[in-house]
Amino acid sequence: MSDYYDAFEISPVPVPGPDAVAPEPYRGIYGMPAFVTIPTGDLAASVDFWTRGLGFFELFTIPGTLVHLRRWAFQDVLLVAAPAAGRDETATVAPLTCSFACVLGEVEAIAAACRELRPGSVSGPRETVWNTRDIEIVTPENARIVFTAAKPYDPASAEARALADIGIGTGEPA
Repeated sequence: MSDYYDAFEISPVPVPGPDAVAPEPYRGIYGMPAFVTIPTGDLAASVDFWTRGLGFFELFTIPGTLVHLRRWAFQDVLLVAAPAAGRDETATVAPLTCSFACVLGEVEAIAAACRELRPGSVSGPRETVWNTRDIEIVTPENARIVFTAAKPYDPASAEARALADIGIGTGEPA
């Protein structure tokens, strides 16, 4: 018996494939199993970038304080106004990286929207050895956001061989 099983039925992420369709934005209320909180010095600019560039929507807002953004179910971001008083504007923020699933058909549109809003903010797309196509976006808050799309699995591919080398896809634990 394997400890690994196909659990796509509990995930909003569709099964990878060239015809995969992104789920609709999820507007329901649930206990969030995980979320990211990102401070920003310009809440309005950050909301504009996250909604128009990254495809999130405003679930709710506490004016001047917090905006809860969401994309798919379980892709929640809280943008919070950073206190300006006493802040060292020359200090660099420690790098934050957060990854969100998407489908292959969304990668180029997200990249184009972000490039238009913030030239130079997008790296990629790039193919990974774990069988995804990724883009990395640097947001106005200096967060690194990765959108990652699973590619269809080809057991004869270099990616499949690389995964098998570490015990993934073989039915054996890594």
